[in-house]
Amino acid sequence: MIDLYYWTTPNGHKITMMLEETGLEYRIIPVDIGKGAQFEASFLKIAPNNRIPAIVDHEPVDAEGPLSLFESGAILQYLADKSGRLAGATFRERWDINQWLMWQMGGLGPMCGQNHHFVTYAPERIPYAMDRYVNETARLYAVINKRLQDREFLAGHYSIADIACYPWIVPHERQLQDLDTFPHLKRWFEAIKLRPATVAAYDIARSINDKPTINDDEARRIMFNQNAATIKA
Repeated sequence: MIDLYYWTTPNGHKITMMLEETGLEYRIIPVDIGKGAQFEASFLKIAPNNRIPAIVDHEPVDAEGPLSLFESGAILQYLADKSGRLAGATFRERWDINQWLMWQMGGLGPMCGQNHHFVTYAPERIPYAMDRYVNETARLYAVINKRLQDREFLAGHYSIADIACYPWIVPHERQLQDLDTFPHLKRWFEAIKLRPATVAAYDIARSINDKPTINDDEARRIMFNQNAATIKA
């Protein structure tokens, strides 16, 4: 059994998608980040960066007791290793997948996250910041679009690289992006959207939190006013 500490964010969706694809047995432990549950001591023991998702595998392969992991990319790699799926069958396939996984972790996710913040959540509209991150989001969309012009998925076959990227494309309208201008990306996006595991993952999200937008002042204070003192506390 795997415990998944989860909330309805793109990084959270990655892990429910992966678990549904692999059929690994799991249970969800909701961590309501709008109410500060990510700062509870029990959660910080497994996720010292106070971010979701995190997992605890109670049956790891080394049989040396429960194994906890944080960071969505590491969790995807772990679940791929545990299940023997979606991480590539050959040496070159594995590294092709890993480079696109790291591209998402280092680029697509952080840049889209800043897009979300300055376009939707910032208390004041800062045109330079909005343009910076909307334009960078568009550039990253173009990178995926170009990559997909001659292949079905990012590394040829469906993999953890696709799972990592997809949830960050879901809010494309909120990111001020038009998928019609990225036809290969749009085809890829629609194909993943219809996968049974994707449908199941987003059904789970709606059952836990049907209003994922952060729309009250207290939630914004909790989410966006963290600093070094947050960790020290």
